[in-house]
Amino acid sequence: MSELDHQVSLPSRGQSVASASAATRRPARAATLRQQNIREHALAYTFLAPSLLLFVVFLFYPLLKSVYLSLHSTDPTGRIASFVGFDNFTSLFASGLFVSGMKVTALFALFTVPTGMLIALVLAAFTHHLRRGRRFFQFAYSLPLVLSVGSAAVIWKFLFHPTLGMLNYLLGLAGVGPVPWLISPDWALWSVSLMTVWMNLGFNYIILSSGMQGVPDELYESAKIDGAGPMTTFRKITLPLLSPTLFFLLVVSIISAFQSFGQINILTSGGPMNRTNVFVYTIYQEAFVNFRFGTGSAQALLLFLVILLLTLIQFKWVERKVHYQ
Repeated sequence: MSELDHQVSLPSRGQSVASASAATRRPARAATLRQQNIREHALAYTFLAPSLLLFVVFLFYPLLKSVYLSLHSTDPTGRIASFVGFDNFTSLFASGLFVSGMKVTALFALFTVPTGMLIALVLAAFTHHLRRGRRFFQFAYSLPLVLSVGSAAVIWKFLFHPTLGMLNYLLGLAGVGPVPWLISPDWALWSVSLMTVWMNLGFNYIILSSGMQGVPDELYESAKIDGAGPMTTFRKITLPLLSPTLFFLLVVSIISAFQSFGQINILTSGGPMNRTNVFVYTIYQEAFVNFRFGTGSAQALLLFLVILLLTLIQFKWVERKVHYQ
């Protein structure tokens, strides 16, 4: 055998057959994996189909329909009368409905969101370290969550009654004169805000209490060993580790405040003197009272853009203060 045959060893017949069969198996295995991937995706979309259908019917279609209606004027029956372009939007800014509605809505959110979060935070901190009666307090503080907006508004409407209401009766026992809760322009928005804070207290308390339970007890024990007091422990340990929960609750509460309608409709109907006429109630009046669906759809889109802008601002700047563990 020559020296070249020693240096270059040619593959045997068996090795060539094995390599050929391996080469043919690779495309077959790839095709099998591709088919399995397709079947998994098909199965996933099959299970997601009911949810996707609900999203299409109750979210995407109404959104597209609102965009379409905002560019048209409608007759009292809701049918399209003519194409007006952006006239519905310009008329809103010219009439001042958008500015006045947003002012009332911003004040309502300012009265309800910080107050509701602060009260829920204090109650959650109070019950977190209790050894006895903790379940009772959690149950009591969470009770407003089981009531609907309509039921809670009817209850508070009786409480706010100027002569027969329980609130004025208690004020009378304390030597304070009756307060025109819902009939005074100076008190109406405060009254609705008070009812809203109470109504949202259960949800805020459950979220914050759950967030506090996620803080490791070892950190509290270490702080106690180091001589840290309750306020220092709360400020240095609880609040930083609770910041993701607080950020989530802030975003959700602001969105909820800008979408509040039920309590306004039942308690004040936007009055007196439009002091509680939040932007959502203005949309209701335009679309379902005055039957101007084009203007109502334009207002709904503007509200969507405002909420989207506020949410983006919170994620852009407020989230920087969040400490993720």
